[in-house]
Amino acid sequence: MISRRFFLTSGALLGIGAAIPLNALASEPVIYSNSVTGIAINGFDPVAYFSESKPLEGKGEFSAQWKDATWYFSSSENRATFIEAPEKYAPQYGGYCAFAMNSDAFATTVPEAWSIVDGKLYLNFSKGVRGDWLVDKQEHIVRANDNWAEKF
Repeated sequence: MISRRFFLTSGALLGIGAAIPLNALASEPVIYSNSVTGIAINGFDPVAYFSESKPLEGKGEFSAQWKDATWYFSSSENRATFIEAPEKYAPQYGGYCAFAMNSDAFATTVPEAWSIVDGKLYLNFSKGVRGDWLVDKQEHIVRANDNWAEKF
């Protein structure tokens, strides 16, 4: 099992701050986005995870603003679908790593490490972390939901 220490250490080793304790960042954005561009979830289309069952890179011409972030979509249809019900398609925990949120920390995510559980999209730090998260996903979701609710 990967611990909170793993996330904190990996971030320090990589020099990118991959994970930070929630209590250290009260002002962390609600949506995981590039700090320079403001593009959510690495520019990937959140609707495609549901409609295509895979991550698809979004395009700038199919973008929308939601919760102080710019979301990219692979098609105008996916953009329209998201605009109609963003809470249905946006990843849980603002697109931060679901396993890290379970440990009371923020962590970045990669598009390939994803799951849909009970109709909700969850992203993870890596495919390896996703594997650990899936082992007890329902328990992790309960703890992550509690941690997220305390901060936002």
